[in-house]
Amino acid sequence: MNVDHRLLRLLGYNTQGDLGPWTFYTSRRRQLVFFLRAPPKVPASQLQNAQRNKFRLAANLWNELTPADQNQWEIASKRSSSKCTGYDIFVWWVCRQDNPTIETLQRNTRTQLVPLPSTTL
Repeated sequence: MNVDHRLLRLLGYNTQGDLGPWTFYTSRRRQLVFFLRAPPKVPASQLQNAQRNKFRLAANLWNELTPADQNQWEIASKRSSSKCTGYDIFVWWVCRQDNPTIETLQRNTRTQLVPLPSTTL
């Protein structure tokens, strides 16, 4: 089903990917195409489940941070001129456990990002 971009953009949507029961993408002709999402044909692999668990852990850890600590991550993302949000950087850090990069980010943005103890993922 093809729908002109302008219709959804008037409503404030620039949709790509899955949204509810629908899948959206932009065709080569720059038209928005959407259809009912098809269920997966095979169950998720162990690696997919492990990756989903990492993101679940990161979201839970983010929600356990105080608003002040969350704000420090947002400030660091803005000061670093990153197109990522503070939440994005936090999730990346939880999944990668790259402490030297976070230390560099703290030093360059003059923020304290409350390092958490390493978690085994």
